[in-house]
Amino acid sequence: MRVVKNKVAPPFKVAEFDIMYNEGISKVGGILDLGVDMGLIEKRGSYYSYEDLRIGQGRENAKGYLRENPALVEELEAGIRAAAGFETEPVNLDA
Repeated sequence: MRVVKNKVAPPFKVAEFDIMYNEGISKVGGILDLGVDMGLIEKRGSYYSYEDLRIGQGRENAKGYLRENPALVEELEAGIRAAAGFETEPVNLDA
């Protein structure tokens, strides 16, 4: 996605994300990419690792592993939020 004009932020920014059929925007794909960018997830060749745990070979296998392990997704999300300087607990928008 490319933002050309925006009243609240600088224009001409680019964002990449996965849109999956019957799922929408892939949360685990975003967490995987941010984890790699922030150094929480290590990528060596095609292998993804978190601490001593090998998540998977290839991006799709790593995303599949994260889908099967929601506790790990929550831990990674908390680490990403902390590294970005946000609250570690997500805000409940339903309240």
